[in-house]
Amino acid sequence: MAEILPIKAWRYADAFTPKMEELTAPLFDVVSARQRQLLYENPINSIHLSVPQGDNPARNALETLNKWKSEGIIKQDLKPGIYAYYQYFRLPGEHDERCRKGFIAQIKAYEWSEEVILRHENTIVSAVNDRIDLLKTTQIQASPTHGLYEDLDEQLEKYMDEAIANPLYEFEDYQGVREVMGVIQEPEIIRHFLEVLKDKQVILADGHHRLEGAIEYRKSMEGELSENRWKGHDYHLMYLTNTSGNHLKILPTHRLYYGLELLQDSLLEKIKEWFVVKKFADSEELGTYAFHKPHTFGLVMGEESYTLQLKAGMMDHINLHLPESIRQLDLTVLHEVLFARILGIAVADQRSSDQIVYERNFSRCIQEVRSGKASFAVITRELELSQVLEVCKSGEVMPQKSTYFYPKALGGLLFASIKQDEFDFDYGSFFEKSNQ
Repeated sequence: MAEILPIKAWRYADAFTPKMEELTAPLFDVVSARQRQLLYENPINSIHLSVPQGDNPARNALETLNKWKSEGIIKQDLKPGIYAYYQYFRLPGEHDERCRKGFIAQIKAYEWSEEVILRHENTIVSAVNDRIDLLKTTQIQASPTHGLYEDLDEQLEKYMDEAIANPLYEFEDYQGVREVMGVIQEPEIIRHFLEVLKDKQVILADGHHRLEGAIEYRKSMEGELSENRWKGHDYHLMYLTNTSGNHLKILPTHRLYYGLELLQDSLLEKIKEWFVVKKFADSEELGTYAFHKPHTFGLVMGEESYTLQLKAGMMDHINLHLPESIRQLDLTVLHEVLFARILGIAVADQRSSDQIVYERNFSRCIQEVRSGKASFAVITRELELSQVLEVCKSGEVMPQKSTYFYPKALGGLLFASIKQDEFDFDYGSFFEKSNQ
């Protein structure tokens, strides 16, 4: 089902290999404004292509790209390859190192209705339009989206292990993750990757806006380059990881609320109509509190903190029109009860509301509330991967910012061009034996 191709990647010239930690960039929404500013201060950091600035960001990115090409800052590999990409990391309090294994390739930008790539959240039109404009103007993809596939036999891991043993890059990134990338260019091995993936569905973990931008751009180019069997505008850059035997970690994303019009005591009384509310001794400890039971949350408001647990029987009054895989999610309950019913922000309007902010850093949640900037913070627990897979396969979508797969894939390790003369290759040679 999923057609992937190797990449004739553009990469930073060999002279820059020792400085890769200074040239790569995390996803825009996972770093602070201060961290982003430091990235922009480096004139050859990949953020200038992935999230360009200025009055005409896309045009600025194109000028930057052309400059880097002409000056030899980035160079294109002569042969296409599949890039093994391993991320070694530890979570707070852990001693043993985890490793998330995967590879970067090109995948056809399938429409959602084709049910080859399955999503779990909706997108914002303005953000998708920005991605389309950037892709149309630059014809380059600077950061991969993240997709999951299921392969219980782990047929590809041995080839990735061999590539990682002779890495192109190995360095520690902004979050303390050890990033290692190697390349596979042997046609027989690449053919095996294509063969394994062709029967798979892909679950989109990260990058809904970038992928939807690629889908819309592909649709806009329908009928173009009809003489070409392999068209660059059909494909999208993706980091693919196996759900089996892998360290796929989903971290929680908390909610901050600003501009509360109710008195805090009045809000608490309304919350008590739905939840069992218990005072919690120390707000600082909520970040490590184990919310074992479903539909439980932490609440930090003023100098006080609480635990909230949905009262028995209240689920019978919530979202009865939704399938159970969505209805039973903690965040579905939170957004329907607290933000919609108690605070009066309709679910459809919550995504664009400037009163609700999504924050992964627990300490920052506490700071925002204690400083008086935020009215309160809701501390959430992490989702299980099985829940994400179930929702994706149902065809439904989750509340916004439900998942935070950790660690995030970096941008700038390689760049995938969809410009036809740079994309062109006899990709059919990688399919010949598998189609006999």
